[in-house]
Amino acid sequence: MTATATLSSKYQISIPKAVREQQHWQAGQEFVFIPKGKGVLVMPVPEAAELAGIALGARTEALRDRADRF
Repeated sequence: MTATATLSSKYQISIPKAVREQQHWQAGQEFVFIPKGKGVLVMPVPEAAELAGIALGARTEALRDRADRF
């Protein structure tokens, strides 16, 4: 899918409808902008509930301690 948008005089960009619908983005949703070279990666900020359990099964042995840091 190729979609374009124009930066307004108020430095705003409207996300094309096709992109919003494909990504299931809603009005009021919060986004983060991550610089990537000459561009920017736009990602929705996850809800706290979406992050629950993300570290289940993570290894806890051999973790660095503050004393190990420089």
